[in-house]
Amino acid sequence: MESLRNDAQRRILMGFFKTGPGEYGEGDEFLGLKVPQTREVVKLVGKDFPLNEIPELLMCRWHEVRLCGLLILVSKFEKLATKRLENDKKAISARDEILTLYLQYAEQANNWDLVDLSVHKILGHWLLLPSNLGDKDYKLKVLDSLAQSPCLWKQRMSMVCSWKTSQMGDPTWCLRYAEIHLHHPHDLMHKAVGWMLREMGKRVSEELLRDFLRQHAHEMPRTMLRYAIEKLPAPERQYWMGIK
Repeated sequence: MESLRNDAQRRILMGFFKTGPGEYGEGDEFLGLKVPQTREVVKLVGKDFPLNEIPELLMCRWHEVRLCGLLILVSKFEKLATKRLENDKKAISARDEILTLYLQYAEQANNWDLVDLSVHKILGHWLLLPSNLGDKDYKLKVLDSLAQSPCLWKQRMSMVCSWKTSQMGDPTWCLRYAEIHLHHPHDLMHKAVGWMLREMGKRVSEELLRDFLRQHAHEMPRTMLRYAIEKLPAPERQYWMGIK
């Protein structure tokens, strides 16, 4: 990956991902690779890459190498989460091992793209699959611990993981963590909550989205509300934006 370094692209990415002093990505370092390039590396090495060597990637200084490690975990998890393997005992244990590793190094997913490209495909999918680690109450505790963490990226994980649960027809995770993060101070969480509410409305039920809006539109940050109603008809969007 270092051999693919592109300094011009690197400067663009460091600005785009807010790596300057006091910004949310402060100190993050880039090689200057585009995501498709990283995915090509994953295709090349991911199948046989040992699980116990992934922490070395996740602890790397380079943003794209950490992404590579996360995408290898995604690839491994998805191969173990097919319909055929949902209830397979070996697959369940292997998925739990990947999930545990992912959570152990969660703080290394320290920018929004690292979270958004991985969390729903690992943690989000795991929430709706059989697990030896615990039942739904245990899974709620896992997400609550992320939501209550002082780490912004763990908080974002607790929200964005619901992208997958909504895709699979379960709105409860999205609605629970949208309420928990309703008054979050950071713009990145406003966008994440609104985005996940929009996806829940699209994938599960617009009426459930409207129910949430009836309860909370008056107190939702404007960015969150705009993201949530983006796919509703224009007159309805105008109505919700006018709620005081």
